[in-house]
Amino acid sequence: MPAARQTFDLVIAANRLPVDQVTTLDGQIEWRRSPGGLVTAMESVMRGRDGAWVGWAGEPGAPPEPFGEGDIHLHPVGLSAADVRDYYEGFSNDTLWPIYHDVIVPATFHREWWTSYQSVNQRFAEAVAEIAAEQATVWVHDYQLQLVPAMLRRLRPDVRIGWFDHIPFPPVELFAQLPWRGQLLEGLLGADFLGFQRQADARNFVRACSQLLKAQTRGDLVQVEGTQRQARASAVPISVDFKGLEALAKQPEVIARAREIRASLGDPRVLMLGVDRLDYTKGIRHRLKAYEELLVERQIGPPEVTLVQVATPSRERVAAYRNLRSEVEQTVGRINGELGQIGSPAVHYLHHSYPREEMAALFLAADVMLVTPLRDGMNLVAKEYVACRHDLGGALVLSEFTGAWHELHQAFACNPHDIEGLKQAILRAINTPAKDKQRIMRSLRRRVSDHDVQRWAARYLAALAAAPEPPLREETRR
Repeated sequence: MPAARQTFDLVIAANRLPVDQVTTLDGQIEWRRSPGGLVTAMESVMRGRDGAWVGWAGEPGAPPEPFGEGDIHLHPVGLSAADVRDYYEGFSNDTLWPIYHDVIVPATFHREWWTSYQSVNQRFAEAVAEIAAEQATVWVHDYQLQLVPAMLRRLRPDVRIGWFDHIPFPPVELFAQLPWRGQLLEGLLGADFLGFQRQADARNFVRACSQLLKAQTRGDLVQVEGTQRQARASAVPISVDFKGLEALAKQPEVIARAREIRASLGDPRVLMLGVDRLDYTKGIRHRLKAYEELLVERQIGPPEVTLVQVATPSRERVAAYRNLRSEVEQTVGRINGELGQIGSPAVHYLHHSYPREEMAALFLAADVMLVTPLRDGMNLVAKEYVACRHDLGGALVLSEFTGAWHELHQAFACNPHDIEGLKQAILRAINTPAKDKQRIMRSLRRRVSDHDVQRWAARYLAALAAAPEPPLREETRR
């Protein structure tokens, strides 16, 4: 007889597994835990629980066999090279991503991409349905899997389904451009509870259901047509592992590395730092424009002031991202060519990723942190910077168009579209007296400490557990 299938009371579904495949120096393949907020959050949720994670392993082709990693059972879903091109790079990141980020670049609509998106979402739903225990809790993550809730409900009406949106949810006027808007909303309404980064995002979703599906809504509840079910949508903003980051930043070797970084840059009076994925939503071009104007006006300049811009590679097979890289690198070259000095470039541009320890050292070294996206669901870099500043040093310049600004509004706020206003925010962050900046940082740290990633996960699961009961589940319990 075949072995009984292992099932789990808690199943996480996300586009990627929380591990990366690496090849060691001796040619062995092994899996290493990925960095990032979601993995950290789910570690605390999974600890001591019977949990599994469904996701793509990161390489096209047949998926590896399910395997364990610490307390988590990992259940890989396979994506072909065509799936990666059409479902991930195409529909997820060249159709949905632009629409959900204010159409900063135009969205591309291809019917074959939509077909692939449906197919991959069905594959994820079937994988979850296979390993979810009776009346399990399933937590689906992000824009790549918006059809999974309804698909899973058809397969497993007994399970409780949550979905969390890590990026903005657009106003109905933008969302309505999607040819498949109705199917996406119906897919999401398979969830019992839908979590968003901002209350405005939750309201956008409810409004879209009302206007585009003609669904009955009341407050944060949406009546699902043809059923007795109601789905609830509300804000549960994500956060970071405050204690873990603070402990990392207090390590003597990290503190020493921060001093070393400043020394290697010529010990500037002011070190400004940007850390972003190389994405058009992050406002890197606007930031460089403001910085360049400050240099031209001689309000700041090397070697007393310098900027380090870390731009992590991202989606380099998507044309908009390749174009952005070219523009940013040309701008950096022009600024350094025209406004830098021998031995003192105005911008230190780094196009690769760094381990957590190096990022913590950079955060400790930076006098001014520039977080200036044109649109962002949360932006955890802002919270990571605050968590690392146990010395109460530093100043955070923060875009009003991040989810983080709604929590960290004591920061030096800016509208990155307003170049003059952005310049003034940078100057305020540089010139505000140290004791006032310490008071601001203390307040920011209190907020992040009180609302850390563990509290986020606990709040989300409590909201999911308290969502309206589907009648079928009530009958099952009786």
